Amino acid sequence: MAKTTGYLDMELLRFTTAGSVDDGKSTLIGRLLYDSKSIFEDQLEAVEAASKRSGNEEVNLALLTDGLKAEREQGITIDVAYRYFATPKRKFIIADTPGHIQYTRNMVTGASTADLAILLVDARHGIVEQTIRHSFIASLLEIPHIVVCINKMDLVDFSEDIFQQICNDYAAVANKLDIRQVRFIPISAKYGHNVVTASDKMTWYKGQTLMDVLETIPVSHKISSKEIRMPVQYVIRPVSDKFPDFRGYAGRMSGGILKVGDKLVVLPSGLQSTVKTLSQCTKDLQEVFTPDWITIQLKDDIDISRGDMLVGIEGIQPNISQDIVMNVCWFNENPMNLNARYIVRLATSETVGIIKKINYKVNINTMEQELNVNSLNMNDIASVTIRTANPLAFDFYKHNRTTGSLIFIDQNTFETVGVGMIVDELSVITHNS
Repeated sequence: MAKTTGYLDMELLRFTTAGSVDDGKSTLIGRLLYDSKSIFEDQLEAVEAASKRSGNEEVNLALLTDGLKAEREQGITIDVAYRYFATPKRKFIIADTPGHIQYTRNMVTGASTADLAILLVDARHGIVEQTIRHSFIASLLEIPHIVVCINKMDLVDFSEDIFQQICNDYAAVANKLDIRQVRFIPISAKYGHNVVTASDKMTWYKGQTLMDVLETIPVSHKISSKEIRMPVQYVIRPVSDKFPDFRGYAGRMSGGILKVGDKLVVLPSGLQSTVKTLSQCTKDLQEVFTPDWITIQLKDDIDISRGDMLVGIEGIQPNISQDIVMNVCWFNENPMNLNARYIVRLATSETVGIIKKINYKVNINTMEQELNVNSLNMNDIASVTIRTANPLAFDFYKHNRTTGSLIFIDQNTFETVGVGMIVDELSVITHNS
């Protein structure tokens, strides 16, 4: 008898929506939920009631994701709203992110774990600054697939010429950003054209609906690195007669497949040992996969603590350095200044670092690099070099999202003020030339 695939076994796709204000991101997600029958009756009734109170003649599907009172009053998205739904083919986690420029940091947060990004473009306005900004962030975050949904086609008489012109304009932007996996879909989120079902108003479009793309796009890239990586989060020493000598190292696999008997090296110390046991709670395992949580027991009693990284002794090794080059998105109203000190957190390791050099800042409108910059303001995107108090073990972001990214934390307020994606210094020099 064939094995039946249950809900827990279904493949998961994480995707984010982005675009300028009022491009229809929340309405699109509401339409996906509504047309895929992923809304409970009481939810629909609440949205219908809220729509009437707001004076809308029709059901405002955007209210399904705009959860904050301020969002509903203004008709905008402020916070990142996460929604979960499933079809018979796949499970989905959606991050609905804000369009206002002051909430760009929320877009970075929502997109940081995405497998796919939906960029909304208003057919009446075409490519605008926020389209380029969000595309640049998507390229920095190495999101594998970009779907450009040209929305509100009903307001331009479903014009094929307008759709094609916007496609051509965005293709030029994608070429500058080296974004290769781009699909274009003409839609009307309000009326459901080409969202879940094909439109009878745009018979000239022969491609897939948005739902077809979401259900069929490959997500086999999810293990971003074949190399074994396990940042140590916690050292387990039970106070128990049953486990008098147990010393386990707990954390989440950030790359590769780990097996009992594998040889590991501890970074940054360079000490080596062999995997004795692998366990999840009371369950012993012979192998674990990324991104499983795991407790590792080694054959040798060596010095390991939170912030160390367990790495396969074979294969590509992480870099270990105090000088790190990265692309940065700055989140905070207080600027990033040269020689300023911040707490730097990479995976489970934490140290203090200074901004050694701002290599260049990106002009979002022209995509040119501005040199001789001494500070970064909120929402600026730039290349910087930092120097840390202690050496950090890291990969390049293009090889591993977890061990190739870090955050900056203000030492006084403990706010997260920026995020960095680590790059090969050579690629920065080449990019500048």
